[in-house]
Amino acid sequence: MSSGALTSVAIIPARGGSKRIPRKNIRPFRGRPMLAWSVAAALEAGVFDAVMVSTDDAEVAEVARSCGAEVPFLRSSETADDHATTSAVLTEVLARYRDAGCSFDLACCLYPTAPFVRAEDLSAGKVRLLEEGFDVLMPVAAFSYPIWRSLKREEDGRVKLNFPENLNTRSQDLPAAYHDAGQWYWFRTAAFLRDGVLMGSNTGSLVLPAVRVQDIDNEDDWALAELKHERIFG
Repeated sequence: MSSGALTSVAIIPARGGSKRIPRKNIRPFRGRPMLAWSVAAALEAGVFDAVMVSTDDAEVAEVARSCGAEVPFLRSSETADDHATTSAVLTEVLARYRDAGCSFDLACCLYPTAPFVRAEDLSAGKVRLLEEGFDVLMPVAAFSYPIWRSLKREEDGRVKLNFPENLNTRSQDLPAAYHDAGQWYWFRTAAFLRDGVLMGSNTGSLVLPAVRVQDIDNEDDWALAELKHERIFG
């Protein structure tokens, strides 16, 4: 149970279907179901009044509960298909809780495929969200190569600069650019329900080292993630 006047919930969206990596959310990752890493980090952080998994799948729900998460209800068919947005899932979860007489001031959308997430990052994210007055707080990582010198590739293999004005600019003189770490989003529920987006005009960031950020969309990503995870976490 978290302390303080503001209540918060961790929402882990983990539907059963996954086309690129079948059953990705509960497939073993270094000996544990993938979503177990996210659940464990949320529980360890100690900043949530509830850690719940939103799923449409009975097996995913069973695994989630065995890891210590709550599954108070299953998703509707509208938020269980390939086209459902994360925002739609979060809206549904908050509405279901509200209908049951439970509301939260803050929430954190924590992805089930984020084995690199750390409890201390979740705690730091909440602190920054509150202390700096953001509506949303998300982790980001710097691109390893300046995007201002990036290339586009034509069908015939020919390459051109996306930003030709930077042809003769030294890479060290170009501004840093960042990308979504794809792990979690802390947000004020009132602002989210008002705006309906996770990345609005008042979104803050927490910079993570690139070594602790990894998309896992295919088998190569999975293999690389396990190698990095073992190196970092032992």
